[in-house]
Amino acid sequence: MLLITGASGGLGSLVARRLAGRPDVRFGTRAPAGGEGGGETGAGQVRVDFDDPDSLGPAFAGVDTLLLISAGYGEDDRVIARHGAAVAAAERAGVRHLVYTSLTGTGDHLPYALPHRWTERRLRESSLTWTVLRNGLYAELLAALAAPGPDGLITAPLGTGRLAAVAREDLAEVAVRVALAPQAHAGQVYELVGDRALGGAELAGAVGARYAPGSLSEARAVLAGTAAQPFEVPMLVATYSAIAAGFLDTPDAGVLPKLLDRAPRSALSVYAESVPRA
Repeated sequence: MLLITGASGGLGSLVARRLAGRPDVRFGTRAPAGGEGGGETGAGQVRVDFDDPDSLGPAFAGVDTLLLISAGYGEDDRVIARHGAAVAAAERAGVRHLVYTSLTGTGDHLPYALPHRWTERRLRESSLTWTVLRNGLYAELLAALAAPGPDGLITAPLGTGRLAAVAREDLAEVAVRVALAPQAHAGQVYELVGDRALGGAELAGAVGARYAPGSLSEARAVLAGTAAQPFEVPMLVATYSAIAAGFLDTPDAGVLPKLLDRAPRSALSVYAESVPRA
């Protein structure tokens, strides 16, 4: 039995669509549709709420492989508590293999890297067989962070920095492939970033805009005026900063295509398709 956590989230829902209808897969979500089934993933939904550790035991019972999609929405202490509870529950339930969606190693300068590295260490110290998928930043995230304004300007403070973004759909496909054949990937840490680093000028060209980067302080002020949670503002500003400083600009043309058994989707095309339209 394979259990997918976070099946209603951005990455998890893409994974769930690929596995919907399989009798050997469960889909974990905080609020299952119709109780035990129904919804987009079909039958097999179970309640998995990392903030309620008591929900994990029943959901993990009989599971051979757990695809733990990071529950990274929150402050570090909360995320660490969630992941720690999940790993401990997997050990108690006798899960054989845990596949974890982590963050690319080049993202160590990002403030949200710490819970990922903590979780990787916890897995190495656990009784479980594991695989770590170190996902790069999504091209879809770049579309949100660097969308053109009504005046046709992209003012995201990326400077001359570049980002080796990756299509979320490709990361979902890799997660499915690994989770369905975990024994072939035991003990592996895969760096899953794009094969081309994208800068502000290229982004602007893809959507018929102009690139006029602003400052980090200007971006912080804009973010503070949105519905972003308090912890999200420094996270997003730090993401801009890491890109501008050149810490996320190293592409990789080997690992992702090998795991996909095909060329990755164009991150620039995904960006252009994902940019909000006026």
